[in-house]
Amino acid sequence: MIVPMAAHDWWKDFTRTFRLAFVLAGVASLLAYETPPPGDMQARVSHIVGDLQFDFVNWTLDAIGVKINQGSVAEQDYLPEVRRKQIVLDYLKLVDDVRRVRDEIAEIYTDPNQTNPAAAAASKQAELDALLAKQATWQPAAEAVLQEQIATVLAEQGFATLGQLLPPVSFHSTPLPSFLVVSRRDRIEHIANAEIVPGLTAEDEAALEGRVDKTLDVSSLVVPLGGIGTYPTMLYETGDINTVVEIGAHEWSHNYLTLRPLGLSYEASGELRTMNETTANIVGKEIAALVIARFYPERVPPPPKPQFAPPAQSVIPRESPAFNFNAEMRQTRVQVDALLAAGQVQEAEAFIEQRRHVFLEHGYQIRKINQAYFAFYGAYADQPGAGGSDPVGPAVTTLRERSSSLRAFVDRMSWMTSFAELKAALGEGR
Repeated sequence: MIVPMAAHDWWKDFTRTFRLAFVLAGVASLLAYETPPPGDMQARVSHIVGDLQFDFVNWTLDAIGVKINQGSVAEQDYLPEVRRKQIVLDYLKLVDDVRRVRDEIAEIYTDPNQTNPAAAAASKQAELDALLAKQATWQPAAEAVLQEQIATVLAEQGFATLGQLLPPVSFHSTPLPSFLVVSRRDRIEHIANAEIVPGLTAEDEAALEGRVDKTLDVSSLVVPLGGIGTYPTMLYETGDINTVVEIGAHEWSHNYLTLRPLGLSYEASGELRTMNETTANIVGKEIAALVIARFYPERVPPPPKPQFAPPAQSVIPRESPAFNFNAEMRQTRVQVDALLAAGQVQEAEAFIEQRRHVFLEHGYQIRKINQAYFAFYGAYADQPGAGGSDPVGPAVTTLRERSSSLRAFVDRMSWMTSFAELKAALGEGR
């Protein structure tokens, strides 16, 4: 369908206005969030973190400017699809090139044999500066194309209202803050958090965790993020098209849910947090698969290789089964929950550390596993893993399996405000 130019321009203006209103509402909520009640655990964590907290307000205001400029200069709207696709792929290659050169510079500065690392890295630094300038030039157009491709598929899946998505898909790739998660020690429960400025070393993160743990007698962990559901949403800088699209769709779903009861109840309980994140994971993966298949079919990941077991009567000795990260992490969480329920906190923490070494032996370089680790990763429960035997994630995936479409599933989830409503919905579906 060819959209008349007048209608197209009207929608572009409306989209920009809506984005600005949505962003300003988000900024207002951030300002309110920065003044929690005295004595509140969140306030105590924020006090310890201090100047290391990420400045969302200024980031959001800067992102508004980027998106306004992106909408005012939209040459990509009038390019053929082949050219639009190439803009995205060229930009993502630049992202990979920037990462590669940064790694090369870091290697020079960590080489103990280098007596003058600044001089040795001068040519690489010049290369990096040129790549960053080129990346900044291409980023607005590439993001605009990706936003429109995701929006097209979302609309085809029924998420449009009167032919348009509300909110519009809008994201910005950027160095992301890290996320400090705080849990109780005697029970896995997310009780506070803080977004941390990017660029901290592992030693800096461990020192911050140590201060929080010692001061508050809690379990804390600084974890990396792939995206944050601000508006525009923040996306991890990566050259992997599959990852970019999945995170973009995941974070858009958070924006969509924010306008509905499930999203508004995100912080109300651990169950609702898991319902939100598992729903967003499902949306992100399904929409990403459709976007890649339609616009980047050569980037569709290969199907997993089938694993054939020998016949039961075979006398051929079987090899040891491959190490299954998710299954092993699930078993770990189940045992930790049992120990904590029995009041054996120190035993649980010793067991966690023992299990971490098992993961290290199988190639999983995890710096720390603790109660906060499970409190964070257990909320992304569309597949077995850190959630252990928590029934919330499986209930969400079961409702998706029973739903006639992705839109029907999200609509039903979006109006829920308790796990009891989800269980009731499954009861009605039997």
